[in-house]
Amino acid sequence: MSSRRQFFAGSLATVAGLAVARAAMAALPEPVTQTSVDTAPPLVPATGRPYQSVVTLNGWTLPWRMRNGVKEFHLVAEPVVREMAPGFKVNMWGYNGQSPGPTIEVVEGDRVRIFVTNKLPEHTSVHWHGQRLPNGMDGVGGLTQAQIPVGKTYVYEFEARRPGTFMYHPHADEMVQMAMGMMGFWVTHPKQAHPHISTVDRDFCFLLNAFDVEPGSYTPKVNTMTDFNVWGWNSRIFPGIDSLNVRQGDRVRIRVGNLTMTNHPIHVHGHEFQVTGTDGGPTPPGTRWYEVTTDVAVGQMRQIEFLADEPGDWALHCHKSHHTMGAMGHAVPTMIGVDHRGLVQQIQKVVPDYMLMGERGMADMGEMAMPLPENTAPMMTGTGPFGPLEMGGMFTVLKVRKDQAPGDYRDPGWFQHPAGTVAYEYVGDAPVPAIDSARTAVPVDDADSLPKVRKPSHRNGH
Repeated sequence: MSSRRQFFAGSLATVAGLAVARAAMAALPEPVTQTSVDTAPPLVPATGRPYQSVVTLNGWTLPWRMRNGVKEFHLVAEPVVREMAPGFKVNMWGYNGQSPGPTIEVVEGDRVRIFVTNKLPEHTSVHWHGQRLPNGMDGVGGLTQAQIPVGKTYVYEFEARRPGTFMYHPHADEMVQMAMGMMGFWVTHPKQAHPHISTVDRDFCFLLNAFDVEPGSYTPKVNTMTDFNVWGWNSRIFPGIDSLNVRQGDRVRIRVGNLTMTNHPIHVHGHEFQVTGTDGGPTPPGTRWYEVTTDVAVGQMRQIEFLADEPGDWALHCHKSHHTMGAMGHAVPTMIGVDHRGLVQQIQKVVPDYMLMGERGMADMGEMAMPLPENTAPMMTGTGPFGPLEMGGMFTVLKVRKDQAPGDYRDPGWFQHPAGTVAYEYVGDAPVPAIDSARTAVPVDDADSLPKVRKPSHRNGH
C-alpha cells in the first residue's frame, strides 16, 4: 500500500459548540493520506484492545494514536480525484485523499476522539450514522452543532457504545456533499465474545455509490435525483473493483452500506448466506434464514456471512441489471428487430464513425472498441478467461481457493476448472422433437371425441 504522511500546518483552530476535554486541544494527530486505489491489507492494531481487522474493498483503515486512554483520529474533508476505473477519473469530495474516506475501526467501549479539518470550499459537518452518542456529537449542522467553517477544525468525542457496522457522512449541504462522494465506513468490534457475533476468517466492507457523470466530463452532476449513470462500490466500477479472495472453508463476512438514492439487491453466486447484522446491530440467530440475495435500502447497512466451501470464481453483484453497467444514455431507443440492411452505409457517408448498435441486443458492446469521449467509462467492459464479461458498475468476483493461505488477500488469478466441469457445446445429432401426446392430431372422423370448448356468455353485458 502506497501512502504518504503529512503534518497539518498551522495552529489548532478554535473549537466552538462542542464540549471537548482540554487535553484534546493540545495537539492534532497527524493526518494520514492515502491515494492508492488498491485494497489495503487489514490494519492490525498495535495499541488499544485487540480485534479482528476488516478489509475495505479498494480502500483502507485510518490509523490512530492513543492519548491518555483515548483513540484519536484525524479526518480531513477535502476535494479529491478518484480513479473509478483505469483511465476514468472523477472530481469528488472526500476525506484524507480518497472518496469514500478511510474506514474507522474501534472496539466497543473505546473512548473515541475525531478531529475533523475542513478543506472544502464550503462549511461541513460529520454525522456518525447509526451511533448512540451525546446529541451534541451527532453532527447535524444547525441543529446539534454549528457548521464547521472553511479552514477550521472541530472535534467529536464519544464512547463507541455498541458493536456493529456503521457509516459517517456530512449533514451539511447534504445533497451536494454526498453526491460528490463524502462518506466513509465505521466498524465497532465487540470487546469480548458476543452470543450474536461469530468469529470469521475474512471480514470485508464497502459502501455503495451512485454518480451522474456526463460522458467526457470529470465532475458529478449533484442535482440528479434518480437518473444516475455510474454505479460503484467504494467509488470503483468493474473491472476496477478488486476481487474478494478467500480460502476454501473460510467463514466470510461482508458488510455493505448504502448511501445512494436507491436500493441495491446484493447477490452472491454459488453460496447461500445469512444476514447476521443490520443498522440496529447483530441479529439474533433465531431470526436468520438463508438467502442468496439481500436488499440494501437507502441509508441501511447489511452484514452477511457464509461458508466459502465451493471453489471457483463466483460473481458478486447488484441484481439491478442497469447497476452492472457503465455510463449509458437513458434515452437510447430500443432497436431490437429493426432491419438496418443498406442503411448503415448510407449513414456513414454523412457520419463516417456511425456504428450499428442494438439491432440484435447490446451484447456486442462488450467486444467492440466503440469510440468514447475522453474520460468516459465503457458501458460494458471487463474480460474473463472465456472472453468479455459484459459487466460494469457494481460487479466483482468472489475467488474461493483451496490453497489461499490464511490472511493472504492477493488475487490468485483465474480459477482452473477440473476436467469435465465447464459447460460445453453439444456437437451430436440434433434430437427429433417429441410429439406431446395431448396435442396429437385427431382424424376428422373422430372430431366428435374432442373436448368441447365452452364459450363465454355475453348476456346482460357480461
